[in-house]
Order: sequence, then C-alpha cells, then structure tokens
Amino acid sequence: MIKADIKDAELAEYLRELPADDMVHFTMAEGRIRGAIFHGTHFANQMRAQHTTGILESYILGQACLSAALLIPALMKGREHITWRYEVENAPAKGFSVEADSSGWVRGCLLVPSISLDHPLESWDMAPFLSGEGTMTIQTVRPGDKYPQTSSVETTGNIADDLVAYFDRSEQLRTALTTSIQMDRQGRIIGAGGIFIQLMPETGGQYHGVQKPGSQLSSSPDAAADALLLEDVEAAYRKVPSLGTWFSRGRDCESLLKEAFSAFSPVVALHRSVVFDCPCSRELFLRHLRTLPPADREEMKKSGEPLELSCQNCSSVYHIDVSEL
Repeated sequence: MIKADIKDAELAEYLRELPADDMVHFTMAEGRIRGAIFHGTHFANQMRAQHTTGILESYILGQACLSAALLIPALMKGREHITWRYEVENAPAKGFSVEADSSGWVRGCLLVPSISLDHPLESWDMAPFLSGEGTMTIQTVRPGDKYPQTSSVETTGNIADDLVAYFDRSEQLRTALTTSIQMDRQGRIIGAGGIFIQLMPETGGQYHGVQKPGSQLSSSPDAAADALLLEDVEAAYRKVPSLGTWFSRGRDCESLLKEAFSAFSPVVALHRSVVFDCPCSRELFLRHLRTLPPADREEMKKSGEPLELSCQNCSSVYHIDVSEL
C-alpha cells in the first residue's frame, strides 16, 4: 500500500498528540466472558485518507472496518484471513467489502464511492443507507483448507446487529458488539473505537454473580447461572460510554475496561496492534499482469503508454511501463 498522508495540518497535529491505537483482549467472570476493546482513531483516519471519503462515506466504511478489526479476536484462532461482504443492491450505500487478517491488518472499500443525499443528515443512524433486501457473507480462509468456510445472513441495515446475528447463527455464541466514531464540527474524525464481548461455553468455572443487597445468587454452572451472568453483563454493557468520545479525550482501553466491567474481575490477556493497511504493491500488480495471455500483453504494449492501476481496497495507484510486461 502507498500510505496516504493526513493533509489536514490541524488534524495531523491532533493525531500526533493522541495516544497510539491499541487493541486489548480480555476475559472476565472467571473466564465465562471474553472480549476485546479497540482504540482505532488513527486507524479510521488512515482509512479515510486512503479513500478520501466524505463524512457519510467515512462513517459507514469506518463502522465496517472497525467491526472487521474486532473480527480478528472474535473469529480467528490462528493464522486466518476473513473476507466480509455486505451487499444491499437497492440501498443508497449498496454496501461494502472488507478483509481482516490475523497478522493485524484490515482493508476495504464501499461498493459505491459516493452516496447521494436528498437532504442533510439528521442523525448518525446509518440504517436508512443500508436498508433493503441484502446479504452479509463472511468467508474464512485457514492454512490447509481446500475451500474457505462460508456463512451468510440476511441484512437489516445495522452492521453491528447483523454481526451479532451472524455469531448467534454460525458460532452459537451470545455476542454484543458496537463501534463508535466521533467527529468534530468540521467533520474530522477525532475518536473511534469498538468493543465486543461474548459468553463462552461452560468450561468448569462458576459464576457467582455481582453481589446486590438481598440477592440470592446461584453458583452452579447451569442455565440459571448463565441467565444471571447475561443479565449482569448486559446491564454493565449498556452503561459503556461512547467509545468515540472516550478515545477523543485521550483515554485508553484498559481504563474503559476497568471502569465499565470492574465487577466482573476483568483480566487483560494481551495488547496488540491492528492497522488499516493493504498488502498490495507495484510488484504484485506486475506479477498479475505477467500472467495474462501473451496476446493481451501485446495489445497493452501497442499504445506505449504506461499503465495506471488502482487498488480498490486502499486506492493506491501504481504506474507500470509496458516494457516491463
């Protein structure tokens, strides 16, 4: 990828002073809950710089790419790669295509580069731009697999809700996921992040509950204990502050984890970096061109003009002289 610069000098200075992006993997409630929190302000701004997207387009693609970053800890157990396509033909935004790799990068693009607006935005609800009959498909590629593992669900227009439905249907895991992007009055991204939590299958640990005055809590690993755990965690999850606002104030992932879920004894498993990046390169494009039939390559050479090739996933532009074919 040819990394695009942040051209807004004021935003670039703000980002230099902001803490670096971070993803925190954690467990809590004696291992019954796992999750991750992602601070992705630099990530979202790099995505926007690559594609030079407007406010609406940045918000939709930003939600998609932040969610894709959370799929790395949510779905990947080893060396894996995920392609996620969200397609709604009759919706204004049409959808998006993103990829996430276990090595720690995400790339992607909108299916249409610009979304038409009939009137000014009245809210940050993106469902009207993605609503309609559509399909969300996730393909997972693992080393040694002959074919990718593919699963699809119908879309509702709410990206996070559709991912939750995917986990419920394909993974049989109760999941909560949300992303957040904070913009200033000039439409610049000043805070971005996401969080997901999942209830894991019983592994022998016992959940004793969040103690409340007069409460009688079950300590047995059964359906009643699971219901109690879900009730307590969902109550805490609903109180999680806006992540975009949180990170725009220079706060970090661990402080959010401790503030929101301290009652569940959270344990940080690891910190990792996830970046908006793309493995495309001039050499990769040239290699693909050289695999074209000889007649096609000869036709390209006739003009004598250099070829200009653009990567749809990161908008990098590469120039290749026809003599190199």
